[in-house]
Amino acid sequence: MDRLPPLNAIKAFEVAARAGSFTLAASELGVSSAAVSQQIRNLETWFGKQLFVRTGNRIALTDAGHAIYPQTARALGDIAAIGQRMLEGGLRTRLVVSVPFSLAELWLAPRLAVLLDAFPHMAIDVRAEDDPIDLMRQNVDLRISYGDYHYPGLRMVGLVHDDVLPVCAPDFWQRYGNGDTGLIDLHESLFIHTNWGPNYASHPSWADWFAACGGNRSPDPSQGRRVGLSSLAIASARLGLGIALGQRVMAQVDLDAGRLIALSSVSVRLGHPYCAFMPPAKADRADVAALVGLLVKTAPAT
Repeated sequence: MDRLPPLNAIKAFEVAARAGSFTLAASELGVSSAAVSQQIRNLETWFGKQLFVRTGNRIALTDAGHAIYPQTARALGDIAAIGQRMLEGGLRTRLVVSVPFSLAELWLAPRLAVLLDAFPHMAIDVRAEDDPIDLMRQNVDLRISYGDYHYPGLRMVGLVHDDVLPVCAPDFWQRYGNGDTGLIDLHESLFIHTNWGPNYASHPSWADWFAACGGNRSPDPSQGRRVGLSSLAIASARLGLGIALGQRVMAQVDLDAGRLIALSSVSVRLGHPYCAFMPPAKADRADVAALVGLLVKTAPAT
């Protein structure tokens, strides 16, 4: 036990490294920034290593900090899992899945239905929320994330690198489509644009898609229909409100059923893949492993 580093200092280090700020760490821990800074100094003294480079109000991990961060995150996650199991006692295990808003209904829900066919008595808690989240603090078993960079120190499994392609309802294309020129001469108001939000800059736009086709058209979002979720873009296209640059993983069920049609074989990849993240202590649990296996198995080829 004498060889254990101070655990309060380890916790302060993990939160500060994850948050990238002593101020944000202090807010999460409910203490002052000075208290966090003092805990980090205590840990640096214990290790005999500098863990952060401090520049004004900014901090960055040193090489030594990067070396110990994954292990500290895993260790705290394991401790949190032990505490949760003890608190739950004899209660039935609940699978807690966290997912981005757009994936929840059109992609995750059908797969959960398949999972429940195999495990009919499984208790599942699905939470729709944006990255990043604190899996340990929120007791999340599995986080599906856009990008492979949010959760260092957790076990990661790549799911799918999605792409986007133009889709619309068959009746809509019969009414407005031009078989000779395709999309190039369609009126600006017929395009559905997805506003990905302030956290994302790598998602392709209509201008990117036309460029992939060898053109230079850039439909004006102010003239078309705009939605705030990629799943809403798919739903809007299905309802005949326009042509969406839809994500394949969300549109595939409607494409297979004929409720949507693809207007081109040209697609554009998203900037990052979707990945599953799990605390190491939970990754081998039967229900978690079953869901991850199902997500990998049913991911469309892109």
